[in-house]
Amino acid sequence: MQKVTILCTGKLKEKFYLDAVAEYVKRLNRFCKLEIIELPEERLPEDPSPAQIEAALSKEADAVRAKLPNGCLVIAMCVEGRERSSEELARYLADSAAQGASHIVFLIGSSFGMHESLKRQAALRLSMSPMTFPHHLLRVMLLEQIYRAYQINAGSRYHK
Repeated sequence: MQKVTILCTGKLKEKFYLDAVAEYVKRLNRFCKLEIIELPEERLPEDPSPAQIEAALSKEADAVRAKLPNGCLVIAMCVEGRERSSEELARYLADSAAQGASHIVFLIGSSFGMHESLKRQAALRLSMSPMTFPHHLLRVMLLEQIYRAYQINAGSRYHK
């Protein structure tokens, strides 16, 4: 069974997000070993300078790299990434598994994004949309799409 980790910078607090995440965690347990790791977001002043943002993103990237397992396939969620349909994501995950990727790690950055070095380290930069979403909502959307991908690959009727 493939292992999937969602490595997030920032902690979910809102009950509606927590409930949605819990539902997809429950659903995904049939298809993969799912782990969600939350790392703290660096504190910044209300109106941070570009240098302060860069320093915070760099520290967050160091914390993320410290949690990346050896040999994992890294997918960075970022707005400038490649958009894929649900079917294309399903095919990518299936192809990755067939090529020996036993552990896939999806990275979700903080409210200021993700350090460029992490994006460069990723095998795939994936975008949900050119629109901007709260990073907490993105976690729910990503979990749903991973679940949909496994359902597509299983030939289920979930994906119509």
